Order: sequence, then structure tokens, then C-alpha cells
Amino acid sequence: MSGTTAALSLLAIALVAVGGVYGAAWAARIGSGAPDAAPYGSGLEPTEHAVSRFHVRWYTVTMLFLAFDMEMVFMYPWTRVIAAMGPSAVIEMFVFLAVLVTGVVHAWREGALRWT
Repeated sequence: MSGTTAALSLLAIALVAVGGVYGAAWAARIGSGAPDAAPYGSGLEPTEHAVSRFHVRWYTVTMLFLAFDMEMVFMYPWTRVIAAMGPSAVIEMFVFLAVLVTGVVHAWREGALRWT
């Protein structure tokens, strides 16, 4: 058996297997009679569409979260190399933290963190 024939045979077997799984799921769904549009979890009917727009203040909070998430990504390796790099590493980290704190103070002054 050549390599091309073996590859095509494996592809055909994989396609038949995937088709069988989809067919079994389709047969189970038809036989169950469960409603497709029923609410899940809380049991309450949704009041908005699933892809409705968010209020603008959520984007500011998201950016703040990502900034502080990145802070932690940089702080973990920083703690490992601080002894080898010396005082320059401490100064660089405090400059980085000052930039982050400046961003939070700016967002606070603009009222982005006010929820009322």
C-alpha cells in the first residue's frame, strides 16, 4: 500500500467516524423532544439579545483589568531576577507601577469607576 492510499484511507475513516458521531447526536436530539429555545440555568426568559452592546464604562474597567493583569505577568519574572539586576530593576518596576497608578487615578477622576 502506498503512502497516498494509506493517507486517503485514514481520511475516509476519520470522515465516517465524524459523520457517525454527528448522526448519533442528530438522532438523539430528534428523539428527545426537548425545546431548543428554553432558557438555560436560571430559568428566566432573556430580556436582551445575547450580543447586545455594553455600556461604555465597561470598556474602561476592562482596560484597567488588563493593565493590572499585565502588571502581574511582569511582576512574577521580575521577582526572580531582581537580585541579579540590582537597583535598576527596582527603579524600572516602580516607574511601571507609577504609570499604572496614573492610569487608575485618571480613570477615577473622569468618573469611569462610578456606577450610579
